[in-house]
Amino acid sequence: MGRKVLVLNQDYSALSICSVPKAFLLVYLSKAELVAEAEALALRTIDKEYPMPTVIRLHRYVHLPYKGVMLTRQNIFKRDGHHCQYCGTSDELTLDHVMPKSRGGKTNWDNLITACKRCNSRKGDFTPEEANMKMRHKPFKPSFIVFLREFSGVLDDSWMPFLTSKRERIYD
Repeated sequence: MGRKVLVLNQDYSALSICSVPKAFLLVYLSKAELVAEAEALALRTIDKEYPMPTVIRLHRYVHLPYKGVMLTRQNIFKRDGHHCQYCGTSDELTLDHVMPKSRGGKTNWDNLITACKRCNSRKGDFTPEEANMKMRHKPFKPSFIVFLREFSGVLDDSWMPFLTSKRERIYD
Protein backbone atom coordinates (compact mmCIF):
# COMPACT_ATOMS: atom_id res chain seq x y z
CA MET A 1 0.00 0.00 0.00
CA GLY A 2 2.29 2.76 -1.27
CA ARG A 3 -0.47 5.34 -1.67
CA LYS A 4 -0.12 8.69 0.07
CA VAL A 5 -2.65 11.02 1.68
CA LEU A 6 -2.59 14.82 1.77
CA VAL A 7 -3.00 16.13 5.32
CA LEU A 8 -4.69 19.52 5.67
CA ASN A 9 -4.60 21.79 8.66
CA GLN A 10 -7.89 22.86 10.23
CA ASP A 11 -7.97 25.89 7.89
CA TYR A 12 -7.65 23.60 4.81
CA SER A 13 -4.04 24.62 4.12
CA ALA A 14 -1.71 21.80 3.03
CA LEU A 15 0.30 20.54 5.99
CA SER A 16 2.02 17.31 4.94
CA ILE A 17 1.74 13.94 3.25
CA CYS A 18 1.32 10.70 5.17
CA SER A 19 0.64 7.02 4.54
CA VAL A 20 -2.87 5.58 4.15
CA PRO A 21 -2.69 3.61 7.44
CA LYS A 22 -1.67 6.74 9.38
CA ALA A 23 -4.46 8.78 7.74
CA PHE A 24 -7.03 6.06 8.43
CA LEU A 25 -5.96 5.94 12.08
CA LEU A 26 -6.33 9.73 12.44
CA VAL A 27 -9.85 9.56 10.97
CA TYR A 28 -10.80 6.47 12.98
CA LEU A 29 -9.66 8.11 16.23
CA SER A 30 -11.65 11.27 15.34
CA LYS A 31 -8.53 13.43 15.15
CA ALA A 32 -9.23 14.19 11.49
CA GLU A 33 -12.07 14.09 9.00
CA LEU A 34 -12.19 12.54 5.57
CA VAL A 35 -12.25 15.23 2.86
CA ALA A 36 -11.69 13.09 -0.24
CA GLU A 37 -11.54 9.37 -0.85
CA ALA A 38 -10.21 7.13 -3.60
CA GLU A 39 -12.87 5.95 -6.01
CA ALA A 40 -13.29 2.19 -6.30
CA LEU A 41 -10.73 1.55 -3.54
CA ALA A 42 -11.50 0.66 0.05
CA LEU A 43 -9.90 -0.54 3.24
CA ARG A 44 -11.44 -3.83 4.35
CA THR A 45 -11.58 -5.75 7.59
CA ILE A 46 -13.26 -9.10 8.06
CA ASP A 47 -16.72 -7.58 8.38
CA LYS A 48 -16.43 -3.87 7.46
CA GLU A 49 -15.37 -1.68 4.61
CA TYR A 50 -13.97 1.83 5.00
CA PRO A 51 -13.27 4.44 2.31
CA MET A 52 -9.61 4.84 1.37
CA PRO A 53 -8.61 8.43 2.18
CA THR A 54 -6.77 10.66 -0.29
CA VAL A 55 -7.24 13.95 1.63
CA ILE A 56 -7.91 14.40 5.36
CA ARG A 57 -8.32 17.53 7.51
CA LEU A 58 -7.16 17.74 11.12
CA HIS A 59 -9.76 18.81 13.70
CA ARG A 60 -7.24 20.91 15.64
CA TYR A 61 -5.09 23.62 14.11
CA VAL A 62 -1.38 22.79 14.09
CA HIS A 63 0.76 25.92 14.30
CA LEU A 64 3.97 25.58 12.32
CA PRO A 65 6.37 28.48 12.76
CA TYR A 66 8.20 27.63 9.55
CA LYS A 67 6.86 25.46 6.78
CA GLY A 68 9.59 25.31 4.20
CA VAL A 69 11.30 22.75 2.06
CA MET A 70 14.44 21.26 3.54
CA LEU A 71 17.61 21.82 1.55
CA THR A 72 18.71 18.26 0.79
CA ARG A 73 20.47 16.60 -2.10
CA GLN A 74 17.32 14.64 -3.05
CA ASN A 75 15.10 17.75 -2.93
CA ILE A 76 17.46 19.59 -5.29
CA PHE A 77 17.41 16.59 -7.63
CA LYS A 78 13.58 16.62 -7.48
CA ARG A 79 13.42 20.37 -8.15
CA ASP A 80 15.69 19.93 -11.19
CA GLY A 81 13.79 16.90 -12.49
CA HIS A 82 16.75 14.53 -11.94
CA HIS A 83 18.55 16.03 -14.96
CA CYS A 84 21.84 17.85 -15.36
CA GLN A 85 21.07 21.57 -15.66
CA TYR A 86 23.84 21.98 -18.23
CA CYS A 87 23.50 19.05 -20.68
CA GLY A 88 20.21 17.41 -19.67
CA THR A 89 21.50 13.90 -18.94
CA SER A 90 20.27 11.91 -15.95
CA ASP A 91 23.47 9.86 -15.57
CA GLU A 92 25.94 10.21 -12.68
CA LEU A 93 24.33 13.25 -11.04
CA THR A 94 26.04 15.44 -8.48
CA LEU A 95 25.42 18.87 -7.00
CA ASP A 96 27.14 21.95 -8.40
CA HIS A 97 27.60 25.34 -6.77
CA VAL A 98 26.77 27.94 -9.44
CA MET A 99 29.11 30.38 -7.72
CA PRO A 100 31.93 28.09 -6.49
CA LYS A 101 32.35 27.78 -2.72
CA SER A 102 36.02 28.71 -3.08
CA ARG A 103 34.88 32.09 -4.43
CA GLY A 104 32.36 32.80 -1.70
CA GLY A 105 29.38 30.82 -3.05
CA LYS A 106 26.88 29.72 -0.43
CA THR A 107 25.24 26.33 -0.02
CA ASN A 108 21.62 27.37 -0.54
CA TRP A 109 18.69 26.84 -2.91
CA ASP A 110 19.71 29.76 -5.15
CA ASN A 111 23.28 28.55 -5.64
CA LEU A 112 22.92 24.76 -5.99
CA ILE A 113 21.90 22.87 -9.12
CA THR A 114 21.97 19.31 -10.36
CA ALA A 115 24.89 18.55 -12.66
CA CYS A 116 26.38 15.37 -14.09
CA LYS A 117 29.96 14.53 -13.10
CA ARG A 118 31.22 15.40 -16.58
CA CYS A 119 29.70 18.91 -16.65
CA ASN A 120 30.59 19.57 -13.01
CA SER A 121 34.20 18.68 -13.75
CA ARG A 122 34.23 20.73 -16.95
CA LYS A 123 32.85 23.78 -15.12
CA GLY A 124 35.42 23.40 -12.37
CA ASP A 125 36.09 26.50 -10.26
CA PHE A 126 34.34 28.89 -12.67
CA THR A 127 30.89 30.40 -12.91
CA PRO A 128 28.71 29.04 -15.74
CA GLU A 129 29.34 32.23 -17.74
CA GLU A 130 33.11 31.97 -17.34
CA ALA A 131 33.01 28.30 -18.39
CA ASN A 132 30.72 29.20 -21.31
CA MET A 133 28.05 26.79 -20.04
CA LYS A 134 24.36 27.71 -20.16
CA MET A 135 22.02 26.56 -17.39
CA ARG A 136 18.66 25.17 -18.48
CA HIS A 137 16.87 26.69 -15.47
CA LYS A 138 17.85 29.27 -12.89
CA PRO A 139 17.99 27.75 -9.39
CA PHE A 140 15.22 28.81 -6.98
CA LYS A 141 13.86 27.99 -3.55
CA PRO A 142 10.52 26.22 -3.97
CA SER A 143 7.71 27.06 -1.59
CA PHE A 144 6.15 24.22 0.38
CA ILE A 145 2.99 24.27 -1.75
CA VAL A 146 4.90 24.40 -5.04
CA PHE A 147 7.13 21.54 -3.85
CA LEU A 148 4.16 19.35 -2.95
CA ARG A 149 2.32 20.22 -6.15
CA GLU A 150 5.16 19.84 -8.63
CA PHE A 151 8.04 17.87 -7.15
CA SER A 152 6.67 15.36 -4.64
CA GLY A 153 6.21 12.65 -7.26
CA VAL A 154 3.00 11.41 -5.62
CA LEU A 155 0.20 13.64 -6.77
CA ASP A 156 -3.46 12.70 -6.61
CA ASP A 157 -6.06 14.69 -8.59
CA SER A 158 -8.11 15.14 -5.41
CA TRP A 159 -5.20 17.16 -3.91
CA MET A 160 -5.24 19.90 -6.56
CA PRO A 161 -7.84 22.22 -4.97
CA PHE A 162 -5.73 22.32 -1.80
CA LEU A 163 -2.32 22.78 -3.43
CA THR A 164 -2.94 26.22 -4.82
CA SER A 165 -1.83 29.21 -2.84
CA LYS A 166 -4.48 31.54 -1.43
CA ARG A 167 -3.45 34.14 -4.02
CA GLU A 168 -4.07 31.64 -6.88
CA ARG A 169 -7.52 30.81 -5.43
CA ILE A 170 -8.47 34.49 -5.33
CA TYR A 171 -7.48 35.19 -8.94
CA ASP A 172 -8.86 32.00 -10.56
